[in-house]
Amino acid sequence: MTDKPKGVSNKLKYCNNCGLKLDYRIPEGDDRPRFICDACQTIHYENPKMVVGCIPVWKDRILLCRRSIEPRYGKWTIPAGFFEQKETVEAGAKRELYEEACATVEFLEPYGLYNLAFISQVYLIFQGPLKDKNFRAGHESLETRLFKEREIPWDDLAFSVVRKVLRRYFEDVLTGVFPFHMGDILPEMSY
Repeated sequence: MTDKPKGVSNKLKYCNNCGLKLDYRIPEGDDRPRFICDACQTIHYENPKMVVGCIPVWKDRILLCRRSIEPRYGKWTIPAGFFEQKETVEAGAKRELYEEACATVEFLEPYGLYNLAFISQVYLIFQGPLKDKNFRAGHESLETRLFKEREIPWDDLAFSVVRKVLRRYFEDVLTGVFPFHMGDILPEMSY
């Protein structure tokens, strides 16, 4: 059995196909170790988690949520969360907006894709106008509020990816052009 590198799941112990114990090694024809069931030959792939979210806009303000859950309890963020099975990325971003802020948008446009390879996550962020000012804290939020750029609690943002996305967004506001952005978030930037 190959030693698992840091960051590889310890949660996989048994095959979800036949229930027998898994081994961790490089399968024939592959280039990296995987969890393998020697009984039924199932290879269990672990892939990065997709986080979807949005920058909800009302005139010159954006809607932020103050987290009521860990990690980063009490910190501010855009509405975002893990992508679910059998949903589109746009539907996922709208669901997260509704779950966290009880809000809806007129439409969403893709805005940014950020890799957090060190924790195996990819963030896909949209932006779009709120339908109205009917929003309130959902079950994962302590409060929700509209912020102008100068009012944003920059030092109290939950995640560095949110900080990077918002800084980029307000740069784009100055030009009125909102191109699609891609980037990487490094471990030292993670909070």
